[in-house]
Amino acid sequence: MQAHDDTHEHSLAADLGAMLNLASDRRQSLRWLLAGASALPVLGCGGGGSSASASTSTSTTTTTAATGSCAVIPEETGGPYPGDGTNSNNSGVVNVLTQSGVVRSDIRGSFNGPSGVAAGVPLTIKLQIVNANGSCAALSGYAVYLWHCDRDGNYSLYSNGVTDQNYLRGVQASDGNGNVAFQSIFPGCYAGRMPHVHFEVYPTLAKSTSAANRIKTSQFTFPMVTLNEVYATTGYSASVRNLAQISYATDNVFSDGYALQMTSVTGNATDGYVVTLTVGVAA
Repeated sequence: MQAHDDTHEHSLAADLGAMLNLASDRRQSLRWLLAGASALPVLGCGGGGSSASASTSTSTTTTTAATGSCAVIPEETGGPYPGDGTNSNNSGVVNVLTQSGVVRSDIRGSFNGPSGVAAGVPLTIKLQIVNANGSCAALSGYAVYLWHCDRDGNYSLYSNGVTDQNYLRGVQASDGNGNVAFQSIFPGCYAGRMPHVHFEVYPTLAKSTSAANRIKTSQFTFPMVTLNEVYATTGYSASVRNLAQISYATDNVFSDGYALQMTSVTGNATDGYVVTLTVGVAA
């Protein structure tokens, strides 16, 4: 446990430092959001509510081609565990983007040698990439690199005990409607952060092998009702304690707003969940 706490302290400090550099970008995003709130699509939001006994989250969304106006999703820190070649672990530079097998839809297992599989409540992640500068038109052929922690709050390649694994990381190219989908497990809640998923957007799959080509780095989160449902299940007991000590208002990423980063959810803790989010980028 001590080793995990030390890992988190590094994560929180890195996030805070990156947030200072991104403050102006996020203020611009918030101004856009406030100015055009009436034109934005409705996103599922469960902030402030919880129900450990509920079996189904009822908010829904669509991943068909978008029309109208939308805002660019806020730029966020990639955190200290990106695995995209921009930093190192104890063994040197960590980059899964150039590894064979990283382009995949099921990210629960490790690949390209390691064989570990992340356990947890099934989670399907569906993102639609749209052009915020072009009437929210769907962006076909864009690539998304996505990663998140496991049920215990650990990040493959970096955290003690899983440095030899690379699960819960993968790349997908968007289809003709701008959609990408990943099969994963629900991430745990580690101390000091609201549960979240990291992702980077690239203009093409070919360019997704280098972090220098990313056009957007962001994070998304989940409604409280869903978090309480998931963390009441076996294997997530530490997340119950950690979630009780954090909120969207005190999280160092989501405290200045998360309307564009809140997923809509269907499903339940027994059968698994499907979360969806429209991701606006300036194409």
